[in-house]
Amino acid sequence: MNSAPITTWEGAKAYFTFADQPGVLMVISALALAVCVGTIASMIRHENACVRKANGA
Repeated sequence: MNSAPITTWEGAKAYFTFADQPGVLMVISALALAVCVGTIASMIRHENACVRKANGA
C-alpha cells in the first residue's frame, strides 16, 4: 500500500516547512519547552497534593 504522493527526493531543497526561518523555529521550540515545563510542574503539584492527602494533612 504505497499511497505517498512523493515519488522521489531528487531536487528537494528542505524537508521542514520553516527550516529557513530561525524565528519561527525559536517560537516553536519555546512553545514546546513551555508545554514540557508546564506538564512537569502540574505533575509535581498533583503528586504533592496526593502525598498530603495520604498523610492526612
